[in-house]
Amino acid sequence: MRGRVWLGAVAFIALAGCERKAGEAPAPAHGRVPAMVAPARRPGLWEQRVSNGDTLQVGRICLDPEVDRKLSWWGVQATADICARNLVTHRPDGRWQFSSVCDLGSGGTVTTSGIVSGDFTAHYQFRGQSSTVAAAVPHMNGVRPLTVDAAWLGPCPADMKPGDLSLPGGQKMNMLVLHV
Repeated sequence: MRGRVWLGAVAFIALAGCERKAGEAPAPAHGRVPAMVAPARRPGLWEQRVSNGDTLQVGRICLDPEVDRKLSWWGVQATADICARNLVTHRPDGRWQFSSVCDLGSGGTVTTSGIVSGDFTAHYQFRGQSSTVAAAVPHMNGVRPLTVDAAWLGPCPADMKPGDLSLPGGQKMNMLVLHV
């Protein structure tokens, strides 16, 4: 179950935005609506508390600027070719609002929306929900909440390289390998 929460969180975050620098003039690709990107997260070790409403999973990820660019906190990099809409708006109150609609083929159509707040140097919080329809596996359909509370802990430890995600129980995986 723990692995499912993290993989669900990775998929959820991967469906929520677009890679583009704030203020950069977006260029439409394949008729899709582009968006802007919020500030980068501070390099180092981040603890992420991921909740889907029923389960809480705590993990730690080591980030450097390249990993953060490739695996941004809302990570459309993995979904740019399948998302018909990726909207990200910097709100006057400093928070970021996002929404996307992505066609996952037999995984259904996933509509994601939410708000991200924080300074991205010490803390940020991701609150959103996704709605999946027309998935081939019936239990994938439905509306699911997701909250990610992330806090910067300091430099990455010597036994972690950028992209490494450590989970309770000693599990460790490199998110760049999963991202390929």
